[in-house]
Amino acid sequence: MPAVFTLTDRTIVVTGASRGIGEAIALAAADAGANVVLASRKQDGVDAVADAIRERGGMALPIATHTGRAEEVDALFERAVAEFGSVHGLVNNAATNVYFGPMLGIDEPAWDKIFEVNVKGYFNAARAFAAAAADGGAIVNIASVAGMRSAPFQGVYGMTKAAVISMTQTLAHELGAVGIRANAIAPGLVETRFAATLVDEPNLRSLFVDRTALGRHAQPDEMAGAAVFLLSEASSYMTGQVVVVDGGMTAS
Repeated sequence: MPAVFTLTDRTIVVTGASRGIGEAIALAAADAGANVVLASRKQDGVDAVADAIRERGGMALPIATHTGRAEEVDALFERAVAEFGSVHGLVNNAATNVYFGPMLGIDEPAWDKIFEVNVKGYFNAARAFAAAAADGGAIVNIASVAGMRSAPFQGVYGMTKAAVISMTQTLAHELGAVGIRANAIAPGLVETRFAATLVDEPNLRSLFVDRTALGRHAQPDEMAGAAVFLLSEASSYMTGQVVVVDGGMTAS
């Protein structure tokens, strides 16, 4: 049986790739043999991750991209195809949460920003990937357990992640005929700069950790294995699914 967990000769686009979960997935994809196209709003951030990949013997193309702007996303995929000939996988990871508090207290600019990045950005990238992926491929959307349960003080963020799950399921149905699979990963609490408000405050952290079977929060690289699996032929008959990686929190 061939090695199905490899990404050799595949080109994978990772958004939000400058740190945290996106960086961890980009490094893991490169280690699995992929050419990795790194996207984030700031060029210096993706340059640093590209340097790390190259030091490990991998191939990387860093491109500053605001995923909420369709023209920048289209340009990202045009450059990826020009550099590597095709694209085979997309990891939608770029996300934001600019408001932490009671859901009804959010103002309109904060609402618009969260939806622009977390929903519109994912949609822009999925549409551009579908247009560029001539030989099928795999979309992996990073959702959250916040999109599967109530999300006190993160209500609008949770809404966007529920939208991501819905988007994933619909993409799976609409793109399956052309050989594109779409799945999502729903992390629990992960120690990233993005989640620092929750991780660094003991009382808030305990709200998550105390309900987690493993009794701890996760590190970013603990999300990477699931992503490589979903990008690879190991998951060739899997689409429209949500892989929960939360240490058992939603099982309790």
